[in-house]
Amino acid sequence: MPTDITPQKAQDILHAYISKNGLKVSRQREVIAEVFLQAGGHLKIDELLERARKLDERISQATVYRTMKLLAECGLAESRTFHDGFTRYELADGHEEHHDHLICTSCGIIVEFMDDAIEARQEAVAKKNGFDLRHHRMELYGHCRKCRE
Repeated sequence: MPTDITPQKAQDILHAYISKNGLKVSRQREVIAEVFLQAGGHLKIDELLERARKLDERISQATVYRTMKLLAECGLAESRTFHDGFTRYELADGHEEHHDHLICTSCGIIVEFMDDAIEARQEAVAKKNGFDLRHHRMELYGHCRKCRE
């Protein structure tokens, strides 16, 4: 979670967004949001559903999808789709530094990294080509150390 957003602040942001858009605050949405915010990482809907059902077995996959859409719309979550085609959700960067991803195509582990030299080079390439860079993603695919052994 961005370092300046506490779990309570995240819940407040979600509640304000729900209220502003005339939606209902439900116990199931709260459970899903709580599980997601505490989990960190890069969760697929099925993984989030499994964890949330440990707290409320009535939570449906559709409710997880809708709640994650709300979390993305209010700026708390970002969706990522990597090589396997599954959408995963991670905490939104907020005020943290931009990060990129290393993805193991064998075991699926995802490692976040930051590299100032790479960021500077990307900015230089964009500038050289007349682009005012607004957003980018870098995903590097390969095999992690454990899978290579």
